[in-house]
Amino acid sequence: MRIGISRNRQTLSPRRALGAFASCVLLTACASQTNYPPNQPLNNAGYLPEANVHTQISSLSNCTSSEDRDLLLNSSEPVTVIVHGCFASAGKFRSLADVFAFHGQQTVCFNYDDRDSLEVSSAELIKSLEALSGVMQHPNIQVIGHSQGGLVARRALTKERDDRLLTNETSVSLTTISAPFGGIEASAHCGSEMLAVLSLGLVKPLCRIITGGKYKEIPPNSNFMLNPGELLPVVGSHLKIATDEANTCREYNDKSVCIEDDYVFSLGEQHQPALEVDERLAQLTVKAGHVEIVGDVHTVPSKLIAILQSEGILNPTPVESQAALSKLLANLYLAR
Repeated sequence: MRIGISRNRQTLSPRRALGAFASCVLLTACASQTNYPPNQPLNNAGYLPEANVHTQISSLSNCTSSEDRDLLLNSSEPVTVIVHGCFASAGKFRSLADVFAFHGQQTVCFNYDDRDSLEVSSAELIKSLEALSGVMQHPNIQVIGHSQGGLVARRALTKERDDRLLTNETSVSLTTISAPFGGIEASAHCGSEMLAVLSLGLVKPLCRIITGGKYKEIPPNSNFMLNPGELLPVVGSHLKIATDEANTCREYNDKSVCIEDDYVFSLGEQHQPALEVDERLAQLTVKAGHVEIVGDVHTVPSKLIAILQSEGILNPTPVESQAALSKLLANLYLAR
């Protein structure tokens, strides 16, 4: 958004500035996802390794929206921690957890308030990872974060913080998907001194009302974005999946006309040179919408599954199980 100044030096009024800013942030700062019943237990729990740990860990769940927080884990096997994005929840990723279970891999989901400060949410994730590592014999943890969840996940695994993860014997790999590491352009005005003056000091309170405690962290010029920190030595790899969301569609009408696009973050918003110098980083760009990449009631996340398998994050599907997987994916994502 540009704030124009005419030749007679008339400036954008505070009311118009705030109105335009609020509309922009409300429409584009986060991506909503279609709701569907997420409370059912995993269909493929029988494929998982036999559990020898029964525990409860704050902020971790079994990837449903159920109140049941009991975790059944095999302490000798790797575990994948899924971190949801804005306007999402652990239950939104029950289907992806089921795909992992079909391939014999155990998952848990991290639950947090997406309006909290990203520093607060990442601190909660650190505590959860510490506790999870404590119940595993040889902790091998994969962390997957989508959208804002990618910001939370990476921040939790950096070493420039007093509460940094201290489990040095833990092996961690990180995967981020559609994460706006360059900052959210729609929120740039939260850090604008000019707009603060024009709005008579109302911009920051409005930013907090709209986006919550993270309002200082999500603008492109924030310290959170410009100084992302270095990953801990225990992090062996970071797969950064960027989504080219231009001209993508989330939902079509019965005439095949797009009625809701799937564009949330530009490639520029997902680009941050300060973190891309890490030798452990591998980057991929895929043509996919923001919600399409992780799947919803209209779309099977085939592109993401293919990437995760090609990168060794998700086990390969045996030839004899391909038909069963196709049926499972249809039931998980399309049978609503």
